Amino acid sequence: MKHGAAVAVIDALGTVTGWSEGARRLTGRPAADVVGRPAAELLAEDIPDDTLAARACIVALRHRDGHRIDLAVTACPVAGADGQPTGFVVTADPPHAALPAEAFEQASMSMSVFDLQQRYLRVNDTACKVMGVPESALTGRFFPETVEETPYNQGFLRHLREVAETGLPVRYESFAGAPALNREHLWSIEMWPLHAASGELTGVAMAAFDNTEQYWARRRLALLNEATTAVGTTLDVVRTAEELIDILVPRYADFASVDLLDWVLGADEPPMIPDAGVVLHRIAHGSTREGNPCAALRIGETDIYPPGSPPARALREGRAVLSQAGEPEFVEWLEERNARSPEGRPHREGIHSMIAVPLRARGTTLGVAVCVRSAHPDDYAPDDAVFAEELGSRAAVSIDNARRFARERTTALALQHSLLPRGLPGQAAVEVAHRYLPCGSLAGIGGDWFDVIPLSGGRVGLVVGDVVGHGIQSSATMGRLRTAVRTLADVDLPPDELLTHLDDLVTHLAAEDSGEEVAELGATCLYAVYDPVSRRLNLAAAGHPAPAVVLPGGTAESIPMSAGPPLGVGGLPFEATELELPAGSVVALYTDGLIEDRDRDLDGAADALRRALSAPAASLEALCDNVLKAVLPDQHSDDVALLLVRTRALGADRVATWDVPPDPAEVAAFRQAVGEQLTTWGLDEAAFVTELVVSELVTNAIRYGEPPIQLRLIRDRALICEVSDASSTSPHLRRAHAYDEGGRGLLLVAQLTQRWGSRQTGRGKTIWAEQALPDT
Repeated sequence: MKHGAAVAVIDALGTVTGWSEGARRLTGRPAADVVGRPAAELLAEDIPDDTLAARACIVALRHRDGHRIDLAVTACPVAGADGQPTGFVVTADPPHAALPAEAFEQASMSMSVFDLQQRYLRVNDTACKVMGVPESALTGRFFPETVEETPYNQGFLRHLREVAETGLPVRYESFAGAPALNREHLWSIEMWPLHAASGELTGVAMAAFDNTEQYWARRRLALLNEATTAVGTTLDVVRTAEELIDILVPRYADFASVDLLDWVLGADEPPMIPDAGVVLHRIAHGSTREGNPCAALRIGETDIYPPGSPPARALREGRAVLSQAGEPEFVEWLEERNARSPEGRPHREGIHSMIAVPLRARGTTLGVAVCVRSAHPDDYAPDDAVFAEELGSRAAVSIDNARRFARERTTALALQHSLLPRGLPGQAAVEVAHRYLPCGSLAGIGGDWFDVIPLSGGRVGLVVGDVVGHGIQSSATMGRLRTAVRTLADVDLPPDELLTHLDDLVTHLAAEDSGEEVAELGATCLYAVYDPVSRRLNLAAAGHPAPAVVLPGGTAESIPMSAGPPLGVGGLPFEATELELPAGSVVALYTDGLIEDRDRDLDGAADALRRALSAPAASLEALCDNVLKAVLPDQHSDDVALLLVRTRALGADRVATWDVPPDPAEVAAFRQAVGEQLTTWGLDEAAFVTELVVSELVTNAIRYGEPPIQLRLIRDRALICEVSDASSTSPHLRRAHAYDEGGRGLLLVAQLTQRWGSRQTGRGKTIWAEQALPDT
């Protein structure tokens, strides 16, 4: 018997039969005083009968001098020849020596000791709970015999053998389940070698730390970080909701849905959340099961959640609401789902937990997201509610941004469409086809516009323009500029003069809006006037791309002209360009969005435009479509306005011109000449009115104008009478008094014709009047 250890031998009757020197030193009792006496006489208090059978325990002895000694004892049974127990060898350690054993047994982590053949030697209480069996069921057994054959367990065995063979510690992490646990846990496992006093390797110890809560906290944080970049990548409400579903399923939920309040998808202001049932639109859902069989609604359908249901409560209370299987509101909600969609009932079996989180942004509730778990073993916990609210808040901001963008885009588009010409009036001067394509850019609708303006003398004004910026402000500015162009065109200003006046207007508007002399507000514009009689096109540009022209049988070429400064710069002149076009020429006016883009080569796009314009097309409308298809990319970042015009010409058979001598006596002759011309045109019914108009206009030109004087009749969609003279003084209507001999001529013209007016020319002015043709 080792003299250093405190060892006692006790027979089956409880009598001490052996006593070591270590026992003497520990208790102060020599062997002669103890051997042969009952072991119970040494105790300071009684112990249960099965204490020695427990093999390891704490006992209280009485020292020889009378004080109490608490000892950790280990009992090893001794068997006789027949195999029956004949007693115990009891080894005792001082009180402090029991602490390591107690620490092992009571450790909150799972701890085990294996021999070099991977058989269990010791297992603490936590490990027994994890394994779901007592220590006696594991001691001496080979590890693979106690667990299922899974990759995790095979890896565990491999690491045990590695430590036993190398004598080096191993540390690793593994996400796996355990026999007594109903879910998978994240284990941080450490294995280290055990050595005897001689240094010999005798076993392998293992400690497994359960880091599951930390793991899920990291997962939730990672999901939040991912949501920051993955949710809200587009300004589209539906797509944003779908991105939220992609984040939630399958890592956080087995099924998730996003339902929005009715007003979010429209243009209404947010109403109060009612206490009764709430109507919501399903815009996105997702499931771990293909086809979303758990969904009681299809995308686009509406639903009314009962007031007591978790989604309705979440909307009303503005916080996440947890609900678990067995709770009344959970049962009621599940029954309502099954009643609404009976075919999905089998797929809802096993649902055990749900969380409903309101989607709130900027103090406004937009809808609710519902997450459900079935295959996922864990119920939603308070930590999940905190996470869901944070994620829901971030997603709601993206949804609200998309909603606001959609609302502004819709408003701007409606405003822009209301300001653009809906149906261009028929023109004898040109055939017209046009396209307007709003951009798909996140910046919103721009301020592009176009117009075709009927002018006097059968002429037509052609306009394309582009306001800097996007959104409602640009659309509103576009409307103001379009109105200004029409007003200035009505005065029959030449293109360069019209742009000068328009430039002044933009400068004034910018000063009003920003208080600065030079505007953030700017625009480009091209204005052209085509005369079908002279077949001449007069145009000027303010920072706008030059139009392209295709002569009959030719190829497209850009019209050489000075672009001029953009509108709003101020103080710089605009230059007009004039060219003669044969009938049947095609002129393409467009905004820069057709050919300019940061991802495209400008010269290459311009070449593609010219090729597309030169290609044969069945009609001008077809040519419009061909140009857009050939030039535009699938996603264009700016608005595009395209205006195609095919020129026509009024031949000599539809225009009659006379030079008028400044002699009042000649007026009657011209009245007769006009009557004869109308007879030639088959317009005898218009002769009476036309002769009166000619008489008044020619008489006024002779009396108040300056030679040379010219009379011209044009048979277009209307009958146009024009009288030109060299005076720049414009006439105006005035009220004639009862005894006045004159002053009634223009009033008579205004009463007899559809419209009349005057325009300045390079050599004076022209007074004109239009009257409807018979049967038109």
